[in-house]
Amino acid sequence: MKERPVSYTDDQLASLVSAPESAGLERKASFSDKDKICKTLCAFANDLANTRRPGLLWLGIADDGRVAGLDATDTLLQKIDQIKAEGKIQPLPSLTVRQIMHEGKALIALVVAPSSLPPVAYDGRIWVRMAASTQLASKEDERLLAERRRATSGRSFDSEGVPQASLRDLNRPYFESTYLPQAVAQDMLDANGRTWEERLVATRMAIGMAPVIPTVAGLLTTALSPQDWLAGAYVQFIRYAGIEHGGDIVDEKRITGNLEDVINGTEAIFKAHIQTAVHITGQDRERRQADYPLAALQQLFRNAILHRNYEGTNAPVRVYWFDDRIEIANPGGPYGAVTVDNFGKPYATDYRNPVVAEVLFNLKFVQKFGFGIQNARKLLADNGNGEPRFEPSQTMVVVTIPRVPA
Repeated sequence: MKERPVSYTDDQLASLVSAPESAGLERKASFSDKDKICKTLCAFANDLANTRRPGLLWLGIADDGRVAGLDATDTLLQKIDQIKAEGKIQPLPSLTVRQIMHEGKALIALVVAPSSLPPVAYDGRIWVRMAASTQLASKEDERLLAERRRATSGRSFDSEGVPQASLRDLNRPYFESTYLPQAVAQDMLDANGRTWEERLVATRMAIGMAPVIPTVAGLLTTALSPQDWLAGAYVQFIRYAGIEHGGDIVDEKRITGNLEDVINGTEAIFKAHIQTAVHITGQDRERRQADYPLAALQQLFRNAILHRNYEGTNAPVRVYWFDDRIEIANPGGPYGAVTVDNFGKPYATDYRNPVVAEVLFNLKFVQKFGFGIQNARKLLADNGNGEPRFEPSQTMVVVTIPRVPA
């Protein structure tokens, strides 16, 4: 896939001459430190902040913003061209070299488009831009960049095969008697005569031909012990006494197993902890009110299971239950078309785990995609809980659900 084309008019470049250094702009008085320049170009290509805007490196402007100019000779331009020819920045980003005159002085603008194939490395190391400085990428930075590459390549992590696993790690009776009949119409099962390996591949539980190996989604759905392969694929439930993290623990559980086990096991705990008050409304009539509507908790919890990140993290989905609220935290920030700004808005939806989404739909845990948050909001409002609070970040989404006021 090619990088996003980028072009600047001379007037646009001229307007950026006096712009301060930032995550997308760097200034160098000369080409003397080629190594630092290449690191910065690499960082611009990675676009860690996901601005989707080009990075601009000026040559001929000092760090303090003074326009020094430089001698834009053919020799200098050839040295710049060598950056591409050397191939030390891989995958090679789209790099445009522009020369403009400003206040009678020659300047060179190096414009780098965000790469569609991150992470980009220079000399074997991945560099990112933090504010106005270039730094080595952390492990978490690399994970975010790799996930972005998956989003642009069209192949999701949950659809990839796991070479270390084999079909012996799958629960064949569960697949054939429970999942398959819900994923494929019975008349199709009766007619097609496929082998179990072919049925695994057809339902995206496995991939390949010789040998056939389970996919990530296949392990999550049908493995005898999914956590052997995906250590964070479980739920941590803690019920605290009081309203503070770290308070006395009333109940604590670790819910493991396949996707169906994890969802059913966690929601059984929800049912056990929900309290219902009886209100006398007059003329011996009673009105029952739960401190949390179960259906709203199910919507928000299943949303966490569906959209969490299973790649490069051992963190579970966490459910913390306090006297005044519930917090559900899942690893993995907004994905694809969903951003921190539009998170939770109608029609703002994308799928980090499209095969897991299909599995949850087949198992009847999801009836309609894209409206879970809206449905939960309505259920909570109708019950008197008030508005849930969403706190999305690059690596985590936390939803806080207020309890019905006493």
